[in-house]
Amino acid sequence: MPGRIIKKQYRKARYILYRETLIDAKEHVLTFLGSFVGIGLIGLLNSQYLVASDNLFLIGSFGASSVLVYGLINSPLAQPRNLIGGHVICAIIGVTVFKLFSAELWFACALAVSLSIVAMQITKTLHPPGGATALIAVTGGEKIRALGYMYVLSPVLSGVLILFLVALIFNNLRHRKYPSKPILKRRKAPRFAR
Repeated sequence: MPGRIIKKQYRKARYILYRETLIDAKEHVLTFLGSFVGIGLIGLLNSQYLVASDNLFLIGSFGASSVLVYGLINSPLAQPRNLIGGHVICAIIGVTVFKLFSAELWFACALAVSLSIVAMQITKTLHPPGGATALIAVTGGEKIRALGYMYVLSPVLSGVLILFLVALIFNNLRHRKYPSKPILKRRKAPRFAR
């Protein structure tokens, strides 16, 4: 009896793993196009307004966000609230921690990431690349640090809005649906007993 249960669970797990990794070629094309256009637009803005060495608009955490919003579109971590809220909250925390504790860089790095994780958990905006956004606010080059709280608006907010708008376009082609949950939930009017 236990052997049969184990075999059944094994077959079930194998099927689930197989199904999760089975994506057709058209999905790969949409994922590629979405991430290419999203990161490309941010890079284009960067090249139009800054010299190539400044690279302020293209922060590393946007690459990780692209994996989620174009490759794992049904993940709770890829939804608009998480994408936008997670990055913005983490950027605010990162800048604040740097301003308060810049003398001890190791401490500022650890504190910025740790506070960001807890803040995202509390606000239900958990987005793993947000931790990198906070870390970049602390460890980024002199030009990033010189932005202060402007870092929150640009590159962070402007960049994630570009990623989000491109995700709305490419992730709603074919049978895809993004966001997977409605952005604004409508409340049903309470039913009163007659």
